[in-house]
Amino acid sequence: MIEMKQLCKTYITGKVTFDALKRIDLTVTSGEFIAVVGPSGSGKSTLMNLIGCLDTPTTGEYTLNGTPVSSMTSNQLADIRNRKIGFVFQAFNLLPYATAYENIEVPLLFARVSSRKRRERVSELLARVGLADKAGNRPTEMSGGEMQRTAIARALANEPDIILADEPTGNLDSKSGGEIINIFKQLWNAGKTIIVITHDVNIAKQAQRIIRLKDGFIEGNGNML
Repeated sequence: MIEMKQLCKTYITGKVTFDALKRIDLTVTSGEFIAVVGPSGSGKSTLMNLIGCLDTPTTGEYTLNGTPVSSMTSNQLADIRNRKIGFVFQAFNLLPYATAYENIEVPLLFARVSSRKRRERVSELLARVGLADKAGNRPTEMSGGEMQRTAIARALANEPDIILADEPTGNLDSKSGGEIINIFKQLWNAGKTIIVITHDVNIAKQAQRIIRLKDGFIEGNGNML
């Protein structure tokens, strides 16, 4: 599903050059549950941005479902971000004045799904993450765990193959964090490919495989920390 060969990402600010990722070789097969770990500045978020087609590599090859990402148009990349990859962020990134229902509906609107199918899909997703009674609540009326569950439902709206989560439990207490990881495990058991960026060793241990980054390199690529 995902294949990266000698992938590098370099940022240039004025006269300063910073190599965020260096010669990354990474293969992710369909249905894997992977945790990406490493200290701050190791390149985790940069790797997430590249996997999610939010950014492009400086050099190297990235192939997604057999197609080189470098050959895709901006419209094709936008379609991938909307339909093929579901994003979950530490800060939730919910629309503050929209209800849980409306937040989950957004990707479906961009995908031009009919109003009837949108209603069915959003209702299904709210029930799936245990928020059927919170459809009319805005983010300020929800707990952190409820906001993250709303964000997961939004990520699932267009039935993506990949769920890409960046520190999804970083703003949650341990109980809420555990509930979120359980949802990811359920999605993995249902066949989704899950990639979680995390600082939390206990969360990483829930994954099938752990990728360790340090100073822009993949330091380890095994099953245990």
